[in-house]
Amino acid sequence: MADPNAKPKYTKLFINNEFVDSVSGKTFATFNPATGKEIIKVSEGDKADVDLAVIAAKKAFHRNSEWRQLSPLQRTALMNKLCGLMTRDKDLLASLETQDNGKPYAEALFDVTYSMLTLQYYAGWTDKFFGDTIPAGGFTSMTRKEPVGVVGQIIPWNYPLLMLAWKWGPALATGCTIIMKPAEQTPLTALHMAALAKEAGFPAGVINVINGFGPTAGAAISEHPDIAKVAFTGSVDIGRIVMEAAAKSNLKRVSLELGGKSPVVAFDDADIDFAVDTTHEALFSNHGQSCCAGSRTYVHEKIYDQFVAKAAAKAKERKVGNPFEANVQQGPQIDQEMLTKVLGYIESGQKEGAKLQAGGKRIGNVGFFVEPTVFSDVKDDMRIAQEEIFGPVQSIFKFSSLEEMIDRANNVQYGLAAGVITNDINKALKFANSVDAGSVWINCYDAVLPSTPFGGYKHSGIGRELGKDGLDNYLETKTITMKLL
Repeated sequence: MADPNAKPKYTKLFINNEFVDSVSGKTFATFNPATGKEIIKVSEGDKADVDLAVIAAKKAFHRNSEWRQLSPLQRTALMNKLCGLMTRDKDLLASLETQDNGKPYAEALFDVTYSMLTLQYYAGWTDKFFGDTIPAGGFTSMTRKEPVGVVGQIIPWNYPLLMLAWKWGPALATGCTIIMKPAEQTPLTALHMAALAKEAGFPAGVINVINGFGPTAGAAISEHPDIAKVAFTGSVDIGRIVMEAAAKSNLKRVSLELGGKSPVVAFDDADIDFAVDTTHEALFSNHGQSCCAGSRTYVHEKIYDQFVAKAAAKAKERKVGNPFEANVQQGPQIDQEMLTKVLGYIESGQKEGAKLQAGGKRIGNVGFFVEPTVFSDVKDDMRIAQEEIFGPVQSIFKFSSLEEMIDRANNVQYGLAAGVITNDINKALKFANSVDAGSVWINCYDAVLPSTPFGGYKHSGIGRELGKDGLDNYLETKTITMKLL
């Protein structure tokens, strides 16, 4: 059951299977965005702590270590045991997520389930990535797939537990060892997961969790010469910093899942109520705090006015409030900084001539709540059309033809996702084949599954997470060649 007063059990850094204070002794507070009040203080890690975690992770990755000597199916068993412990603690994990992040409890509970499914999916991959045998004249060559080694993983605050699972899953399946930095806004579920990993029996040093801030702990991970690969999910600006640090240190591998400005296109042959509902959830889900949010709603001119009226009415009906209340659909934005940013974009939209159809204001003065907001008459050159808002702001554009729509959909720096709603399969497939996006959803949106690769074009990132493709980030290919005598 939901517990608004659930007490976090773990607040320290997790290094070498032990919870320890940071070397500096510093702490920082994590806050409940629904109230603005402090939940608890956690240890603040920095370079010195990352160095200790890397030592532990390197030891755990040694060729003769307990972890490296496990068979693939023994890794599978550990990952499945971790999922069993998550099932036992699912209510606590969801309650901590709702306290720390502000998402409605039902959504947090869904995230726990989806995180378990992701880990279970990758638990099934431990013995299913292979090399090849290659005939080569008087030689026989073979390839081996080997884990890259110690990996750094830096995750965001919008889906804390899900992003942990997306990154732990392939890293553990392939046999890597991990140093993870959760977002400073939302460290609580990562720390609890570290405790569950120890309880499940993962050897010391395989999983390490360092609370801290980007310029200190995050930078130390990106720059560390003994970390072989870094995975980052977050903003484009920070992604560039991570990539630069990786290049300047040891040319470590980098995978980046960054921002988005995803188009969702509703054609006039679609059921209008279905289109309104689909585009509504595409944007307002998770308070609009989603990298793949359908933040550009394109509607055919024949149904535009009717669509706008229905979309505005639906936004006005959306229940915003205490995320622990059963009927609440939208909680707060994560913090004051994001609240100010979202309100700034709303102001910009009005100044540039977009028509405010619903919302547009802060709700109350306790917590960081924003009214579900809808703009119509949005033009492609407006800031709200080009820049990632990361909040509950739906921008509705008008279009006339498929060819025009494809060009406009691609006229942004991002390419993470896209959606199309139509009963015409020719339109749907032409759009899907032509749009610059890593994921395209037809007559649905945000249908992200553990087995389907996820990642973006252009400024939306490098590499793919989930699916078989997600393993590639954590594997090296070794070629072994023998001369036949």
